[in-house]
Amino acid sequence: MADKYPILSTINFPSDLRKLDKKQLKPLCKELRTFIIEELANNPGHLASSLGVVELTVALHYVFDTPEDRIVWDVGHQAYGHKILTGRREKFSTNRKFKGLSGFPSPKESEYDAFVAGHASNSISAALGMAIGSEKLDSDRKVVAVIGDGSMTGGLAFEGLNNVCVNPNNLLVILNDNNMAIDNAVGGLSEYLTDITSSAFYNKWRFRCYHFLKKIGLMKTSTRNRMVRMGNHIKTALTGGSNIFEGLNIRYFGQLDGHNIDQLVKVLTDIKNFQGPRVLHIKTTKGKGFAPAENSATVWHAPGLYNPETGERIKSKSTDADLYQDVFGQTLLDLAEVNKNIVGVTPAMPTGCSMNIMMQKMPDRVFDVGIAEAHAVTFSAGMAKEGLMPFCNIYSSFMQRAYDQIIHDVALQNLNMVLCLDRAGLVGADGPTHHGAFDMAYLRCIPNLTIASPLNELELRNLMFTAQLEGKGTFVLRYPRGAGEGVAWKDVPMQEIPVGKGQVLKQGSKVAVLTIGPIGNTVMKAVETLGADASKVGVYDMRFLKPLDTELLDEIFKKYKTIVTVEDGSLRGGFGSAVLEYMADSGVALPVKRIGIPDNFIEHGSPAELYHMLGMDSSGITSVLRQYV
Repeated sequence: MADKYPILSTINFPSDLRKLDKKQLKPLCKELRTFIIEELANNPGHLASSLGVVELTVALHYVFDTPEDRIVWDVGHQAYGHKILTGRREKFSTNRKFKGLSGFPSPKESEYDAFVAGHASNSISAALGMAIGSEKLDSDRKVVAVIGDGSMTGGLAFEGLNNVCVNPNNLLVILNDNNMAIDNAVGGLSEYLTDITSSAFYNKWRFRCYHFLKKIGLMKTSTRNRMVRMGNHIKTALTGGSNIFEGLNIRYFGQLDGHNIDQLVKVLTDIKNFQGPRVLHIKTTKGKGFAPAENSATVWHAPGLYNPETGERIKSKSTDADLYQDVFGQTLLDLAEVNKNIVGVTPAMPTGCSMNIMMQKMPDRVFDVGIAEAHAVTFSAGMAKEGLMPFCNIYSSFMQRAYDQIIHDVALQNLNMVLCLDRAGLVGADGPTHHGAFDMAYLRCIPNLTIASPLNELELRNLMFTAQLEGKGTFVLRYPRGAGEGVAWKDVPMQEIPVGKGQVLKQGSKVAVLTIGPIGNTVMKAVETLGADASKVGVYDMRFLKPLDTELLDEIFKKYKTIVTVEDGSLRGGFGSAVLEYMADSGVALPVKRIGIPDNFIEHGSPAELYHMLGMDSSGITSVLRQYV
């Protein structure tokens, strides 16, 4: 370690970093970047984002007194360098592994992780709360929010900015502008940011003016905002323009080269003690320092295994089964070629959900709205109101951010549209911020929704066909991350599935297992291991969480002595709860065992490790069934 990384190996915490001479910072950045590239080659993670903020990370910890000063990262996949410099270098090989380091900042993991950062756009609001909290407690703590331009499209970021300008605070917002989320940034904001300029002469003049006004007592809280507004008017006159931040009475500095460590340290040192809110706008390159990642940042956002010397990506062991997301993407295109009213909507995930397949063929009928889930749902609702058939694809955990829009803008009007929840269930290494554990529980209480989950690839295709038929109302389709079951689906004629009807996978005599979604395949594998007792177990794929197939349930309750429900979602309020509610309403009294995600946040790890830990894999389900057969 010391031979290969002579400077990095001496830094266990930022206090060590702050002992370095400024001349050592540039070679440190080179070592840190190399360390990240080599570590992620063997232990996959989010590469390009963290490479893009190496210099910023080093500069922040060099200038600010962390952890006393707070750095709030927005979307933690850019925080690998931060983790390495804050006492976790030796453990970084466990990043995103079961029982290892989290792939995102986690206050439970380190005092240097100021706030949870798995979803986008929350940094400004959280950091503003911290800044005001520090001021109310008479603390001199500095608070910095680091937000990417992709995250700036989220409504919460603008809500935070709107509040920054009206509450006395000393918040520093660093806008990391690389024109990327996972895919290319879209919308007017990304174009606007490229046009913002700032006069170095003006900033120097304003800094001197600020100190003079402070000295004569004119920069008290009561007059500060008026003085800032006056200064913004002066700047407009001097430079011929202003920008959105200064329009909100927030000091603006930029644009700076985000890879010039000397300039970053100087500017951060100059402005860290300024009074009042300010924005530092830096330009960076996602994937900086690793040519393949710079040239194809979307692919190298999370590239998997690769050769750090050649940049060649190493393919994982192939499977004959297609990814659920690719089944969705191809089926959407197939449906759109027939139904001219179909449009696609995604919040910055065209590649992640495979809507890019339709986007390539029909770019005028697919809308990437940026990281803006709430807008994506209401935008889709508006198109549905006019007679189009939107397929709005949002990851299950991200759909939580659009809950009110589902109720108020979609369900209340019973609009004909499809909400597609990719990444439902446990997603693996991204952990609790990304697990799709709660969608069945939080959606089934909403009127006018049809909620279904396919058993396999062909079922997903048929449910998508069913959902777009006229008069079906609002359809919710949930399906998991990763490969399907290897069921043939390409070029198979699509068929309508009767709404609210389940199917019998296997007849039995004593125990009925009720499932929903692909986890039904795991149940079938578990039953096969029971030997002679397998004949006692019936398996039913209910398909629909809402409406439940009550006719099928009535038959099951009459035939079996014990009911077992299995779901890839929260036990509290989910599929099993729905079955219990129907039993209670029907006056049925049978023993019921529910298998699902328990009432706590599930850590990160591979799906296989997590399902085994929760007793939701084939062996765990077999153990439960043996108790009843």
